[in-house]
Amino acid sequence: MATVTLKNIKKVYDNKVTAVHDFNLEIADKEFIVLVGPSGCGKSTTLRMIAGLEDISGGDLLIDGKRMNDVEPKDRDIAMVFQSYALYPHMTVYENMAFALKLRKVPKEEIDKKVREAAAILDITQYLDRKPKALSGGQRQRVAIGRAIVRDPKVFLMDEPLSNLDAKLRNQMRAEIIKLRQRINTTFIYVTHDQTEAMTLGDRIVIMKDGFIQQIGTPQEVFDRPANLFVAGFIGSPQMNFFSGKLQKVGDSYRVAVGEAVVELSDNVQEILREKGMEDREVTVGIRPEHISFAAEAGPHTIASKVDVSEMMGSEVYLHVNAVGRDVVLRIPTVELPQEQRGGIPYGTEINFAFRPELIHLFDPESEKNLIY
Repeated sequence: MATVTLKNIKKVYDNKVTAVHDFNLEIADKEFIVLVGPSGCGKSTTLRMIAGLEDISGGDLLIDGKRMNDVEPKDRDIAMVFQSYALYPHMTVYENMAFALKLRKVPKEEIDKKVREAAAILDITQYLDRKPKALSGGQRQRVAIGRAIVRDPKVFLMDEPLSNLDAKLRNQMRAEIIKLRQRINTTFIYVTHDQTEAMTLGDRIVIMKDGFIQQIGTPQEVFDRPANLFVAGFIGSPQMNFFSGKLQKVGDSYRVAVGEAVVELSDNVQEILREKGMEDREVTVGIRPEHISFAAEAGPHTIASKVDVSEMMGSEVYLHVNAVGRDVVLRIPTVELPQEQRGGIPYGTEINFAFRPELIHLFDPESEKNLIY
């Protein structure tokens, strides 16, 4: 068993700067949790407090129900993989992976068995006699992960382990981490600023901003039901479009006005708004680029726009258009475009678009909270 509980965890530097505020999270045995957010949001600090590399200013850290606040890092039964690999340059791959076990006075035969098993899992057996400088970035990262695996820890901590790799290698290593997780089946806590990594790796995602948790949920939950404007804009690529709008109650039903367009909301959203007793009000309307569709002609439900930039991505086109005084991004599958427009749509082309009403999000402009979910 390896459950991790963070109760009201807080980190204050020099009695002035609070880096992490009142962090609460229950991590189940063998769960893969991802802490994600922009630089400076407190995610790495939280991970370092779990590792014992930072003192905890307030609250309790429990591993398997035991309080760990004052336990030395080496006695917490965790292993950490750093962004910078942190390998010993003068040692071979084998020696790097075996080092922690040697310190523990583990018998030689057992060390050899564990190192070779980990090397086989990570496909680095052929590099065991090499020094780190003779390896590529991806190979060094595998060695760093291998060094953690041999310790057979209760909890695996990873701090932005892929951020030093190029895009292609990052995709490859992401797949390797998913495979690794299935093979060693332990508790993972993973930190990244990359929402693609968070969405593909995590059983649950913890989204952070300015030291506060914004939302905790499965990748699908945070994508479909963002708790606030920050989460809505942070998760999803390209990011969600936002408009100033007016929620209008007409009899027993609701619609939303954006510019000249009036969009009737879907039945389930209408029901939620009725239950909440919503009246006419200003709202921030959110719609993802892939949830906007072309309209063949102008109408009461469409928004007129002009194309600024057309980005051809192969299977789809990202259209940056100017509409209701702001930049709006549309994500259009190439097959939906006429043949002559598949290479891109010229600057200044006038187009009309419409929102898919069942996929609209409504936020309070002041509190920034989602009004539907």
